[in-house]
Amino acid sequence: MQPTATVLVYSDNAGTREQVRLAAGRRPAADVPPVEYVECATLPAVLKTLDERHIDVCVLDGETAPAGGMGVCRQLKDEVFRCPPVLLLIGRPQDAWLATWSRAEAVVTHPVDPVAFADALAGLLRAEPAVQEARG
Repeated sequence: MQPTATVLVYSDNAGTREQVRLAAGRRPAADVPPVEYVECATLPAVLKTLDERHIDVCVLDGETAPAGGMGVCRQLKDEVFRCPPVLLLIGRPQDAWLATWSRAEAVVTHPVDPVAFADALAGLLRAEPAVQEARG
């Protein structure tokens, strides 16, 4: 059986969560494992999921309210032991400097471009040690 990578998607907007799932599909690239998505609409749900499950990559929506993805990313990097890499969705290219502050490993702008998003997600999955070990 082939390993599966688990991707947490955080957004208060169900449409954004759907865009993320559709943009990358079940397999964002041929050389990464199939992806299972876990959706969270609130910060408490994100924290609970990270505490209870193994997550390979987090996708955080910077436009989410009241806890925006940039602040959530910074909090996760400070508080979660071995925090998974984060792909941050930002509203404007000019917000990339804030993504740097949040310590996100990758950034893609809204609206979600399927090619750019799948490339960024696949890059993070390739770099994730747990995914590398599962692939052998």
